[in-house]
Amino acid sequence: MLDVRRLHLLRELDRRGTIAAVAEALTFTASAVSQQLGVLEREAGVALLERSGRRVILTPAGRSLVAHADAVLQRLELAVAELASAREGIGGPLRIGTFPSGGHTIVPAALAELTQRHPALEPMVQEIDSARVSDGLRAGELDVALVHDYDFVPASPDTTVDEVPLLEEPVYLVTNTVAETASRSGTLAELLGPCAEVPWITARDGTTGHAMAVRACQAAGFQPRIRHQVNDFRTVLALAATGQGAGFVPEMATVQSCEGVVLTKLPLFRRSKVAFRAGGGTHPAIAAFVAAATAAVGCMMGSGFDDR
Repeated sequence: MLDVRRLHLLRELDRRGTIAAVAEALTFTASAVSQQLGVLEREAGVALLERSGRRVILTPAGRSLVAHADAVLQRLELAVAELASAREGIGGPLRIGTFPSGGHTIVPAALAELTQRHPALEPMVQEIDSARVSDGLRAGELDVALVHDYDFVPASPDTTVDEVPLLEEPVYLVTNTVAETASRSGTLAELLGPCAEVPWITARDGTTGHAMAVRACQAAGFQPRIRHQVNDFRTVLALAATGQGAGFVPEMATVQSCEGVVLTKLPLFRRSKVAFRAGGGTHPAIAAFVAAATAAVGCMMGSGFDDR
């Protein structure tokens, strides 16, 4: 009989690439992970892993077993959700991940609604880049999370995560002077071209926001000269206002625009979603958060972003 916990380790090895990374993510020692994977191989009766230099890669049998592990773990999430639905009331911890701008806007409104309706629920929020959410969900560090992707940085397909769309919004170029592009529309190259020689303010390297900024500038025909790396759009706006460079902010962040900032709408979009482990969408606490986040976005859209 195959052990579900060992199947989980095999799946994490497939996603993370090294035994050390699996051990760090799941708070095991590397030797314990190796030992458990060895036991799984004996249970399976075939080789699941093979060495490739310093890395361990999955054999065809190992990759096939990971696909079954995805299905088994998804069924377990469905079972947990069904049992939770049989209990009276919604309560207990709910670990919520969010990107910074979602934490300023969607999350507070969603939690106000959520805790009013379900006072026994204990929401616990942590900021996390969207690129790390899938790992956090699989490791059990998160139950649900706000995530986003951009044009030029689409989300990678992930069978371990389900998502519910929340919002699609345009991205703006932010500068501190009324550039030629600020008063007219055009292609991405026409709008960004005048900023090719100025310093840039981007999100930190390794984030989806950083990748979007670099790829958008490259698509416009130049490599951005990055001076500042910050993840908070309020800081991007403040730095741009003092002439520290050009940057990008989504429409959600434009309501916090400060004096001296010029915003130019670009033909570039960000999409926000709620993510959770595959099969977990019917869990009452997760479904309640999705409903509250959806209502919060509806109120934001109803009140309207600044017209620009």
